[in-house]
Amino acid sequence: MIRPYILAESNWKSVKDAGFDLAVLPWGATEAHNYHLPYATDNILAENIAAEAARIAWEKGGRPVVLPNIPFGVNTGQLDIRLDMNIYPSTQLIILNDIVENLNRHGIKKLVILNSHGGNDFRIMARELGAKYPEMFICVCNWFQWKGRDDFFEHKGDHADEMETSLLLHLRPELVLPLDEAGEGKEKKHKIEALRQGWFWAERRWSQVTEDTGIGDPKASTADKGKRFFETITEKVAAVLLELAQNDINNMYE
Repeated sequence: MIRPYILAESNWKSVKDAGFDLAVLPWGATEAHNYHLPYATDNILAENIAAEAARIAWEKGGRPVVLPNIPFGVNTGQLDIRLDMNIYPSTQLIILNDIVENLNRHGIKKLVILNSHGGNDFRIMARELGAKYPEMFICVCNWFQWKGRDDFFEHKGDHADEMETSLLLHLRPELVLPLDEAGEGKEKKHKIEALRQGWFWAERRWSQVTEDTGIGDPKASTADKGKRFFETITEKVAAVLLELAQNDINNMYE
């Protein structure tokens, strides 16, 4: 069945008169995820979370349209990890500018960038494009930073960890190797205290930080944890999509 909120599945007959409220742009990355998860992990998560959140919002009266996922992200800290595919932030800005220009031309004035890769940072780009296209409302969803995530999982991490592994076990279990083949996901911390605390920042050099490309122990991952978290996070994202759809971009403050 064609999902009317997924642009890639839609046709000109339905799209030409569709009154979409906003666009959702999933953006992932192609990179190693420990030994047990596929290189497309971030893309799988971006596509599925965007689609399910859009479905929920659509069925509640919103009219989002999900654009095709962008499968390459910023991996400048992983250039020596075989076939981690890097595109630079400057390249992302060019791509994003063209997408915003197209949406603006076609009267879709709200864009949610649904980001699934920690190396992508769209905030500065949103500032620049917001100045260039003042009639557009551009916001970024880093769903993996939702504070409630820690209630679902035993072990913290941020790459091929318990959360990502559980989600993949729920969404695409055939792509996940047995967990006894996974590395431990141990992370070496920076020697500089201020960098460990986060009020100084430097990009992590991935091959110096982790031996297996993972950060976070995935061994406690289960499909049930992934299912429960997926259902919760997509409801959370869908609720925001509905709010954005229902509010005037020129009257967003109270």
